[in-house]
Amino acid sequence: MPPDSRKELARKLKQNGLTDQEIALACGVSSHSIRLWRDADKRAAAPPALLTKDECSRCRTVDVDRQAYAYLLGVYLGDGCLTHKGRDVYRLELACSDAWPGLVDEAAEAVAAVMPDSKVGRYQKSGCKSVGSHSKHWPCLFPQHGPGHKHTRKIELASWQDEIVANFSQEFIRGLIHSDGCRAMNKVRRQFKSGERLYEYPRYFFTNASDDIRMLFTDALDRLGIEWKQNNARNISVAKREAVARLDGFVGPKF
Repeated sequence: MPPDSRKELARKLKQNGLTDQEIALACGVSSHSIRLWRDADKRAAAPPALLTKDECSRCRTVDVDRQAYAYLLGVYLGDGCLTHKGRDVYRLELACSDAWPGLVDEAAEAVAAVMPDSKVGRYQKSGCKSVGSHSKHWPCLFPQHGPGHKHTRKIELASWQDEIVANFSQEFIRGLIHSDGCRAMNKVRRQFKSGERLYEYPRYFFTNASDDIRMLFTDALDRLGIEWKQNNARNISVAKREAVARLDGFVGPKF
């Protein structure tokens, strides 16, 4: 009997309630081979359907550190992803630039605060560190996870996420800017009769390809009364002196 036919027979016999020994005898192989085939089938199976925080019995009864979560959600939407590692386990991965070691530490602290039972790891990659941890519950906490890039699909917050972001808008904005934004000095040259003068003033930028994520950013700014404008299709600018001063109070330059 061809190997594939034996495997198919083994699957049918297992569905009928036969033991591994009985299946092995019928297929003419060892019980060890039957177990190996079954393990291979499990690995090849599609990842399980994702839960939401409200559907997960564990997450529903364990309250998350909301302040840390708001920041972590911002970082995740900018530079994060969930990777399926098998057996229902996912790794949260945040790509943090080597240029800003302080942000690497802050990301690690947020991961530890939100998922305190999981060890936080830092893995060196080209130009950045991947910060994150393993848990079955990351998809419950980040229901935005899905196939493909974030900007190619709809990104919207669950009702419980909306509540957290509304109460901790500063932390959410800080996470978004730390991942996909910056504080830069804008330089403008002006001509006067006395000669040319150079003016410098700070401004914030947030750049993301997802319309939905940019809207989450600008909605949070609106909640705090911080003026902004859209420079181009992917870029949001905060340049007015009062608005920059507000962001300086809880974001500031990267470090």
